[in-house]
Amino acid sequence: MIGRHSRIVDRALTRLKLRQLRLLVAVGSHGNIQNAARELGISQPAASKMIQDLELDFEVKLFNRTNRGVVPTIFGETLIRHGKLIFTQVSNAAQELDDLNEGNSGRVVVGTLLAASTSLLPAAIEVLLADRPNVAVKITEGTNEVLMPGLLSGEIDMVVGRLPSHRHRDKIRQEKLFEDRIVAVVGNQHPLADLPDLSFAQTKPFGWILPPLETTLRRQADHFFVGQQQYVPPVTIESVSYLANRALLQTRDLIGLMPDEVVSQDIRNGHLSPLDWTVPFGKGPIGISLRADDDLSPAGRAFKVALHRAAEARYSPN
Repeated sequence: MIGRHSRIVDRALTRLKLRQLRLLVAVGSHGNIQNAARELGISQPAASKMIQDLELDFEVKLFNRTNRGVVPTIFGETLIRHGKLIFTQVSNAAQELDDLNEGNSGRVVVGTLLAASTSLLPAAIEVLLADRPNVAVKITEGTNEVLMPGLLSGEIDMVVGRLPSHRHRDKIRQEKLFEDRIVAVVGNQHPLADLPDLSFAQTKPFGWILPPLETTLRRQADHFFVGQQQYVPPVTIESVSYLANRALLQTRDLIGLMPDEVVSQDIRNGHLSPLDWTVPFGKGPIGISLRADDDLSPAGRAFKVALHRAAEARYSPN
């Protein structure tokens, strides 16, 4: 006897059409079958029949009707999400074929968090291009909250930076590259720049540059501040833009919390100064986040290897 799963898979492989999935995604976007049908250039009765056929084939109810239109059920939301992923993969395939046609040896889209953007990522790109000079590389910068949806939808091949400790873990796989720590940095003109053995109390009169509220590091910083007699900084600037952060540190007496990987070069070159105060939180793994159920393209696999090689060259104990 054929199981339900096998029966549905067989129907999907033999009867499912991309036009049905386009309609499904459009209905989810509009919340209205008539508007979705208009977008695809078909009649409303035909669109309703296509939705009914999908419900019969997958043996679930995809939408609930309301006074204002239709709302996806949990089954509808799931199928819409997978439909979007299919269309993204089709788009990626077309883009990769176009790149190959133009002489590029593949394409990779990388999301980068702040911790990887200044040293690790450029080093990995150097390694990649030495082996594959015609690979097209696209870089998107942001926080996990911005990048992870793009990773899960297939728009981004991998995210490089601090590995998320709890969110999205069931949908991604992770590859650790090295451990990083957080340092407190200031501009060279800052009154605390050259003072030895600082205590946290000495930092309290100054403003801070902190990551956004949705980040793990910010939650750790806020928890630490609360433990310091409910400390509230006189000025707080939320930013993940390193160029803006560096300019602010060099012109104002602010304190920045930054990954050591990000600021180490500017500290070595004398553009910023580390405070002589050990940040008691924020240590964590830097690595690669990938979709758990997906395979990378040849260019993506080559870039992942390049990231490991760049990390080993930079952080090898030898």
